[in-house]
Amino acid sequence: MAVTAEGAAPPSEARLRIMVLGLRGIIDVQGGIETHARRLYPLLARLGCDIEIVQRSPYYPRERRRREWRRLSLTYLWSPKARIAETAVHTLLGVLYAAVKRPDVLHLHAVGPAVLAPLARLFGLRVVVTHHGADYEREKWGPVAKAVLRTGERLGIGFAHQPIVVSPVLKETVETRYGIGATLIPNGAPIATPRRTYDTLHRFGVTPRRYVLCVARLDPGKRQHDLIAAFQTARPAGWKLVIVGEIQPDDDYCQKLVAEAARDPDIVLTGYQSGVALHELYSHAGLFVLPSAGEGHPIALLEAAIYEVPLLASAIPANLALPLPRNRYFPVGATQALARQLEIMTECEAPPGETQALHAAIRANYSWRKAAELTSSVYRYVARGGWQHG
Repeated sequence: MAVTAEGAAPPSEARLRIMVLGLRGIIDVQGGIETHARRLYPLLARLGCDIEIVQRSPYYPRERRRREWRRLSLTYLWSPKARIAETAVHTLLGVLYAAVKRPDVLHLHAVGPAVLAPLARLFGLRVVVTHHGADYEREKWGPVAKAVLRTGERLGIGFAHQPIVVSPVLKETVETRYGIGATLIPNGAPIATPRRTYDTLHRFGVTPRRYVLCVARLDPGKRQHDLIAAFQTARPAGWKLVIVGEIQPDDDYCQKLVAEAARDPDIVLTGYQSGVALHELYSHAGLFVLPSAGEGHPIALLEAAIYEVPLLASAIPANLALPLPRNRYFPVGATQALARQLEIMTECEAPPGETQALHAAIRANYSWRKAAELTSSVYRYVARGGWQHG
């Protein structure tokens, strides 16, 4: 299916009822898919879609639950809070709920929830699946979980009326592996103006332009431990390392990072941050680093580029697809190479022209507005009876 931004539905067309399933929650939950949803769905609500987001109730105590947010309807379904079981149970309940509610389109996000695409089809639902990344390559999953996730990729792509991918790398993978055309809809970059306030910096004891920033889910696959090791090797004078990510008390990896930060006053773990606090941290960072071993399409890098923060990133396909100079990449896990780059980048500022050119390139090529228009076109194509195999 070929979809273009010009194919977005005019306001006169009937509103579509879209049910969204696969994310933990859209408000105050960190994660790439959750950020994707927060940026995308309020725009789709303005483009003629009535959006219902199905969230996982354990992430929202009753006193925090809202029924509406930015024109989106919010529904809460139970799930156990235990990795693979959490996703599987919640998605099963969500598909059963969709079978009763009968939306025009059920949109499944990620290859884990996509395992249940065949069940959704069995119930006569029209299904869109977005492939955000090869989750089966993440370090934390064992052989059984990885096999389930690979199955989810195959079933999601095969049973969706139309699959969506967020990067050219994923599009090539899907079309080569399964022989099925997927619609490429890259993540966008926010419209952001650097903040001139410093309240968050004061709260965490950091100085403008004198801290290295990393914003990502605290997870072995994001490899914050590599960044800590490289920072401690480089030990740039007067700089601190600020790591933004939700700290889960029952997660071993999170607790290892907490213990490391407790031993080193130059390492700051802020926990989950959003809104003004996150804007301030991006606005005044001296360097942004994403050391991840795997990404679908790195939203955090796009956001940092918009704030014109100098960037360093792991040399993985999704990161390499961005228009960064080649000397801004390092091999995954190569802490000595990263330490050397940290020494260089903290001693000498990146040329202003580099960050400005990257900002302009990101702004020109990655738009949430365009992503919403393209997604709306996919919804209307599927709701009218369109099918990738047809």
